Amino acid sequence: MIRALFEKTGNAIYISHLDLMRLFQRAFQRAGLPLTHTQGFNPRPSVSIALPLSLGVESRCELLDFDLAAGSFTDDEILARLNQTLAEGVRVLQVYRDGRKIRELALLDCQVTLEYDAGIPENAVEKITDLFARDDVIVEKKGKNGPMEQNILPMIRRLSIGAGEENCLELRARICCQNPTLNPALLAAAIERYLPEFKPDFVRIRREEIYDAKETIFR
Repeated sequence: MIRALFEKTGNAIYISHLDLMRLFQRAFQRAGLPLTHTQGFNPRPSVSIALPLSLGVESRCELLDFDLAAGSFTDDEILARLNQTLAEGVRVLQVYRDGRKIRELALLDCQVTLEYDAGIPENAVEKITDLFARDDVIVEKKGKNGPMEQNILPMIRRLSIGAGEENCLELRARICCQNPTLNPALLAAAIERYLPEFKPDFVRIRREEIYDAKETIFR
């Protein structure tokens, strides 16, 4: 198995997960990099993405696993060929072999930017910091069987908040991303639920790095 570390930025954040998979499949084809296919009645190209992104979320640390059917290509050659064929905003940063097992992926760093059209409300940093210092922060999460209430604090390893660009607060957190999984959007949802006066007018989310359970960078 070969692994690619890639980023998804700019307008590409509005490409859905399924469309992103198709984009990569076409990119491999155009780049002259033949993929293997799964066995069975309905063979599919052997490509997979570790943690599917929600629509509208930016990332600098996505992982794509794939197998090539033929040819002897170096990692640098694969990287260059793919980047010549991928859509703007999707860029391969690194290609390597023998990546770690995806089940060992446990944590990610994220940045949640809270935008306020009329300026950052007074005492927002202090109040939001106090919110996440509580014993429980319960939010509604969509589950397979419908909405459910969940305490998100056990899934937050660390969190800080401070001023960002004009009229923005930046919330930075290291959170669980597998077994259990915390969607960074729920951090903003908690602010809206408990501190409605500090609800932002717009929220931007970016994944920045991924780690194993010991907080070692995952590749």
